[in-house]
Amino acid sequence: MSFVLNAWDLYRFYHTAESEVLAVRGVSLKVTAGEMVAVMGPSGSGKSTLLNCLSGIDEPDGGYVEIMGQRITRKAERERAAIRAKHIGILLQKENLIPHLTVKENICLQMALAGQIDYKRIEELLGELGMIERQYAYPRQLSGGENARAGLAVALASDPALLLADEPTGEVDRKTEELILDLLAAKCKQGLTAITSTHSLIIAARADRIVALQDGRINDAG
Repeated sequence: MSFVLNAWDLYRFYHTAESEVLAVRGVSLKVTAGEMVAVMGPSGSGKSTLLNCLSGIDEPDGGYVEIMGQRITRKAERERAAIRAKHIGILLQKENLIPHLTVKENICLQMALAGQIDYKRIEELLGELGMIERQYAYPRQLSGGENARAGLAVALASDPALLLADEPTGEVDRKTEELILDLLAAKCKQGLTAITSTHSLIIAARADRIVALQDGRINDAG
């Protein structure tokens, strides 16, 4: 079986003047096409650090990550960025949009990084997320829910194989949360793989699988 994501024995340490924080400890994870996985755990359990290692934004101190059979760890930043642009959509908790670009311009930029701007796909994404009327707005002009939807449009712009989303519904109301989850479910049926870091029990209920983290380790007892 081929995996969209294969992470093996990941470790990530943070050093301070007087201590060492083991943020991720020996995490292994394999995810296939079409799966929606919820990574859950208390604050400080390593959820965001794990997503950063999976995306290549952060380099693990041990272990490796493969995306679509291609190793992203131990690569130069330019190579990691190219893999991200081609295969990965990233939705952070905040600051997903470049402030001086409109919503549509942010989407166009992400597509340009992946190699092609598809205006038909832009219209489809904006329509699916209810953002047609806000496509020429700047991030400062958007509400919290609109920012979340615009950020998701950017993350999905290049039709990635893998979406990594950190608390994708943390700043939105229930109606917007359902809209986002319905869209993700539809995309997963079409082959998207989604890994979300979340505290939301609603997301957990919609996920195919839950990965429980505690103190940087996978807690097999859940």
